[in-house]
Amino acid sequence: MKNNKLAETLSNIGLSDLEAEVYLTMLSLGPTTVLKIAQASGVKRTSIYHVVESLKQTGLVTIEVKGFKQLYLAEHPEKLESIINIKKEELIKNLPEFEAIYNLKSKESTIKYYEGVEGCKNAYEGLIRDAKADQFYYVFSNTDMWYKQDPKYYTDFLNRRAKKGIRPKSLYQYSKFAQELKSKIELYQHKIKFLPEEVVLETNLVIIPRRVIIHRVNPPIMAVVIENKSIVQMFKVMFEIIWNSIS
Repeated sequence: MKNNKLAETLSNIGLSDLEAEVYLTMLSLGPTTVLKIAQASGVKRTSIYHVVESLKQTGLVTIEVKGFKQLYLAEHPEKLESIINIKKEELIKNLPEFEAIYNLKSKESTIKYYEGVEGCKNAYEGLIRDAKADQFYYVFSNTDMWYKQDPKYYTDFLNRRAKKGIRPKSLYQYSKFAQELKSKIELYQHKIKFLPEEVVLETNLVIIPRRVIIHRVNPPIMAVVIENKSIVQMFKVMFEIIWNSIS
């Protein structure tokens, strides 16, 4: 009987529906013949040869020869992980070419919208990717609302940012949690100043040379990412004026 959940997992890593069906069937059969695979899977015998050969090329099926019989055996499911790793390595190898196609330098500006907590994480992943240790990284933040959206993810984000040697300047809405972050200056390599206590932020702002991220931290959670030199420069100057005005 077909396990829809497992079949879907196999499809997600690149197997066709028939390949997924045949591989799942073979896992429970052990060394067997094409005829038995066809009977157990319900796939036509005329199609089985092609599917099994395809699985063999993928590395998920091996052949055992016993006497004059040729038996087919599904590889251990751990082999699936190696297939994913191969696909990942291929992606990493070709990523520069994908990025070349995605080149936005010819455009004066771009605006992207992200919705929900998971969508906004994509905007922050862009920061980790593009921010440089020797460039400015400015933040206006209500750290409490920002962090509570996903404490595990944002703790990891802060750690990864620090490992890249990025030294942000941050203007935080005053809170006990913001004070805790300030006390971890050596861990996160940041400089923090507090906005006046009466200031309440519902939107975070991050400024790096390449873009500005405007992140709404209360529902409906969303982010707008703007890539425009003039707008980045305006926000940069605005941040520096406020930063220098706070002791």
